[in-house]
Amino acid sequence: MRYRTFPGTDLRVSEVGFGTWTVSTGWWGEKTDAEAVRMLRRAHDELGVTFFDTADTYGNGRGERQLAEAFRGRRGEVVYATKVGYDIYDDAAQRTRRGQSELPMRTDPEYLRFAVDRSLERLETDYIDVLQIHNAKMLHVRDAELWGTLRSLQAEGKIRVWGAAFGPAIGWLYEGVELCEREPDVGAIQMIWNILEQHPGTAMLEAARAHAPGCGFTIRVTHASGMLEGKYTEDTVFPPTDHRSHRPRSWLINGLRKVRTLDFLAAEMTMGQSALKWLLADPLVVTTLPNIYDDEQLLEFAAASDLPDLSAPQMTAVAALAETNFGVDEPPMAYKGTMARTVATS
Repeated sequence: MRYRTFPGTDLRVSEVGFGTWTVSTGWWGEKTDAEAVRMLRRAHDELGVTFFDTADTYGNGRGERQLAEAFRGRRGEVVYATKVGYDIYDDAAQRTRRGQSELPMRTDPEYLRFAVDRSLERLETDYIDVLQIHNAKMLHVRDAELWGTLRSLQAEGKIRVWGAAFGPAIGWLYEGVELCEREPDVGAIQMIWNILEQHPGTAMLEAARAHAPGCGFTIRVTHASGMLEGKYTEDTVFPPTDHRSHRPRSWLINGLRKVRTLDFLAAEMTMGQSALKWLLADPLVVTTLPNIYDDEQLLEFAAASDLPDLSAPQMTAVAALAETNFGVDEPPMAYKGTMARTVATS
């Protein structure tokens, strides 16, 4: 395993991290806590993974509790990133929540401090390495008091690096851009980015290069919701509880056509590994967070770090294919978030 450091810090993390959403939410199949803890420990002890990303909303704190159980007494060996912003303590909202619909968000100073303290308790630690506002919207990006609160928590030693995670769907271009412009000392952004879905992630990286050079990126949806894992076929059927079952069939068919144009990347490694190496070619990417939901994937993805980097001709070929949407004619992506500049009202 190779390691990288968040810019301007001594926070060193593995190039391949582990996002606990796959073992704590049930969206990628059910895992017991014992199974989750075993996988988390194996990732660290056998494969050198040190970066573990979670959120208070993953199983209402379940992901954080799993990390505490996995690494109790070994806090100094691992790096924890978690997220706050959703009011998981609102009983009425929890009762009415359905599927992946969003909970109400709260980012006032009192709530943020309360949420951070509860996360610290569940993680059984007195500091959080990376704290992110979960699925930050434009009103949060433009809330100077919010970011001031995170700076205060950093000064108090409760968090080491602060930033935002953007989502939940592909999009949020100008939220990311404005955060870099407005808060140039932002230390971390988590975003969706992969070979097949390069926009708007590439633009967000360029915004950081221009305005927030101390910002390190953690990347989720590294394999385009599994498309770049190289295992789907036209006959693939997702179980009803799997979030991918809600996607139109055209997503599967068009995605397979795109992936076949990338077969040249799988000559010396798996497609899933080459997808991670493509992301790691950008120096602002500190770590990648592939979806890990079984031991086979854990071994495959963790091994990617030590493989040779993609060559310049390979990177150039991918860029050329992206210019033509990998040869697939399809309707433009329907983005959520702010994909056009808006003027702040205050």
